[in-house]
Amino acid sequence: MSQPQSPDAASMGEFYGAELRRRREEKGLSQNGLGELVYCSGSYIGQMEAAVRRPQLDLSDRIDTVLQSDGFFRRLCAAMLNSSKYASYFAAAAELERRARTVCDFATTVVPGLLQTEAYTRALIRSARPLVAEEEIERHVGARQERARALLQDPADPELWFVIHEAALRVPVGGTDVMRGQLEHIAEVSRRHLAILQVMPFSGGMNPLMYSSMRIMTFAEEPTLAYTETAHSGQLIDDPAVVQNILRSYDLARAAALSPEASLEFIGRLEGDHTP
Repeated sequence: MSQPQSPDAASMGEFYGAELRRRREEKGLSQNGLGELVYCSGSYIGQMEAAVRRPQLDLSDRIDTVLQSDGFFRRLCAAMLNSSKYASYFAAAAELERRARTVCDFATTVVPGLLQTEAYTRALIRSARPLVAEEEIERHVGARQERARALLQDPADPELWFVIHEAALRVPVGGTDVMRGQLEHIAEVSRRHLAILQVMPFSGGMNPLMYSSMRIMTFAEEPTLAYTETAHSGQLIDDPAVVQNILRSYDLARAAALSPEASLEFIGRLEGDHTP
């Protein structure tokens, strides 16, 4: 006898949204009213109800408190996160990047995930989690490569822009062979015009975005969002004032970085440093 299949994240998202709308209306709250109580925008509430935006655990906790739903939304959110192939803190951002009009990354000490080779990703995960099982490493490597193939195969959907600090290209992740292959891959992406790529050299000076990696996503009909990430956590940022500050900092980073042509030449010189 076949076992019933577990619901996927999409169907759980639709159920989450339908229940959120039903319980919100039972409390006599508008989307804006609930948003004010749980510290998010009314449009975000509407997007969750329409299953356009994936909820987050901390927000689900606040929704449970306001709607007195006894942990219902947290449990459902946790189940959605567990069904994702990505880390729980990145799952919502991964869904959003597929619908974005533009994706702009600023990388400080690690090559952006969408540009990583399999060998680089494997070495990066192993350095952060030395005791993790090989099967888990390969699962993460596969998921990251799948994202990259989906977003890089069509440079117009979304438009991709990367500003990579020189430090990220010099940190020897995985050794000489891995770094040479990684630099060659970045150069190939640039040469094929799959993304706009700039290197910010050390001479570019300080930029507020250098405290962590940063991603900005714009959409056709939704507000611009930012996503910041460290080795073990990530956060979506939708506060309009904060997002505007991040946009200004990104513009400053682009201005201080090398042109795409000069960046390609710079990467070529770094490749020479890793040639036996």
